[in-house]
Amino acid sequence: MPTKDSPEKPEYRVILDLVKPGSSVLDLGCSDGGLLSALIRERKVRGQGVEIDERAIHECVARGVGVSQQDIDAGLSEYGDRSFDYVILNQSLQKVKKPEWVLEEALRVAGKVIVAFANFAHYPARLQLFFRGRTPVTRGLPYQWYDTPNLHFLSISDFRGFCCQRGYSIANESFLAGGKAIRLLPNLRADLGIFLISRN
Repeated sequence: MPTKDSPEKPEYRVILDLVKPGSSVLDLGCSDGGLLSALIRERKVRGQGVEIDERAIHECVARGVGVSQQDIDAGLSEYGDRSFDYVILNQSLQKVKKPEWVLEEALRVAGKVIVAFANFAHYPARLQLFFRGRTPVTRGLPYQWYDTPNLHFLSISDFRGFCCQRGYSIANESFLAGGKAIRLLPNLRADLGIFLISRN
């Protein structure tokens, strides 16, 4: 049985494997600090979290994770260029008002950015839209339309296209469905995409 600080979410293990031991990490929208805590413990990173929700900040503090209360839509002006090795946006990019700006700032602050998000083009979501004509509620998108924290709904293909248009290099991409790796037709079959990007 996992402990409080052990990797619980499927994407945690993938992200841990992407981060080099001893690196510096800024986790934007770090939630309760679970991922950052695992990175500190298992990869010996120097970690800092950024979160806006006060309750989540208390949970970070309880875990012993350094966190600052900040709206990442306002930018990261307090952090210098390349002041971290990695910036992580785990399930937070789709919740910000200005995802383009946030990614630009993340790539300024770190040489590498890890982005994980729910794939809106996963086939259960497509089926619900097609047959029911309603906003889908799935394992990866578990919210009703009126209480979702997501402001943007993107697919794996959308993000790949976005990176191509902006000249971002995709160094690594992983796809999961129900916590299991997906290799064939990820835009259709995966409920989660995890990307490691950098500037060309």
